[in-house]
Amino acid sequence: MTLEILTSDALSPLRHGFFTRRGGASSGIFAGLNCGPGSSDQTEVVALNRARAAEALGVAPDRLLTLHQVHSAEAVTVSAPFAERPRADALVTTEPGLAIGVLTADCLPVLFADHAAGVVGAAHAGWRGAQAGILEATLSAMRAAGAEPSRIVAVIGPAISQTAYEVGPELVERFVDEDPDNARFFAGGDGDRAHFDLPGYGAARLRAAGVAHVEWLRQCTYADPARFYSYRRSRHAQEADYGRLISAIRL
Repeated sequence: MTLEILTSDALSPLRHGFFTRRGGASSGIFAGLNCGPGSSDQTEVVALNRARAAEALGVAPDRLLTLHQVHSAEAVTVSAPFAERPRADALVTTEPGLAIGVLTADCLPVLFADHAAGVVGAAHAGWRGAQAGILEATLSAMRAAGAEPSRIVAVIGPAISQTAYEVGPELVERFVDEDPDNARFFAGGDGDRAHFDLPGYGAARLRAAGVAHVEWLRQCTYADPARFYSYRRSRHAQEADYGRLISAIRL
């Protein structure tokens, strides 16, 4: 099966893609394009999947870089391949031919570009990282590399939608205590539960930071098991592990 790669006109003509799980070599609960070296999938199969993604982006496998993601607000600027993955949640580069990416399975994968300055970024943002400021940290690193927020475009790829993201009252309280206006990102659920709009929250933070163009591809990872991995869906199904989707961009 050929790879399925979602793209955005806002990021074109830069080579980029929000890869679905279709077209990979993994099997079982990982069936498809699992690109997560941190999963319990076979190491050589994950490497093959990543090589396929790298080929689609027009780079050698060792020039497709991802991180050891830790739900932080740490962004790393890179100019060459690294031997050991940094513990961080965003990458920024100005180096042509170097693809930078993030791995997700419900969290926000966000790809950034300032076409005029020749600066690109990729961020992984769950609720914890988004609240901690990973999106703003990515923008800060891009500015340090010559980008301007008024020229930056940011595209949010497949992520869990509000309908599928039920949370407890403690999370609602945490966000509303930070800013009462955050109540708009929660809708009522059963009992004391609520549904959190993670893509909406991420988009709002990007707009507040001055990003010129922000969009979400409106693809829900939880709702479409044929195309996307989902951490929450795997937990509900009591599966032992889950695959990771890759989203990447290059100059």
